[in-house]
Amino acid sequence: MNKCTDQQLIDKILSGDSSAFGELVDRYQNFVFTIAIRMLKVTEEAEEVAQDSFIKAFDSLSGFRGEAKFSTWLYRIVYHKALDRIKKNKREQTYEIIEEITDDSLDHIENGLEYMLSEERSQVINNCIKMLPEEEAAIISLYYFEEQSVKEIAEVTNLTEDNIKIKLYRSRKKLFSLLEGYIKPEISDRNGKAI
Repeated sequence: MNKCTDQQLIDKILSGDSSAFGELVDRYQNFVFTIAIRMLKVTEEAEEVAQDSFIKAFDSLSGFRGEAKFSTWLYRIVYHKALDRIKKNKREQTYEIIEEITDDSLDHIENGLEYMLSEERSQVINNCIKMLPEEEAAIISLYYFEEQSVKEIAEVTNLTEDNIKIKLYRSRKKLFSLLEGYIKPEISDRNGKAI
């Protein structure tokens, strides 16, 4: 059985087959929720934003022009819905000062991560991403997990490509700083190898 492309599903939906939207939801629900939870940090709010995003996508589907990939268009909806929720909640964000990250400390972090079990490594990385500010968590997720290009992320966030590159650089530094806190206990001070 051939799997329909996003555009084929969209065409079916616009022709009156609303059940085809379920396939799009199945295809993107996990990552839509991931972006929402990484930005909002609260499961219930992330679920609501994910649901609201799919409702808005369905209602706005006739306005999808295909200039960008459907996934980019959908992630943009999620991103902005999450930002709206954050503004509504008027949460105060706390930003930690980024410690200077040297090449030596990056090597220690990578070495420590290498020795962790794959599942444990994924959990540590996800926990650290959750500690990033909302916008940075979304950008890191789009870039590394959804493999969106800098240009596509710029379309999602309404930021310039240069701004995305700067935010990616800063977010990576923050992420490595957070990872260092998890990894340091497992690194020997004498030789930099994991114990």
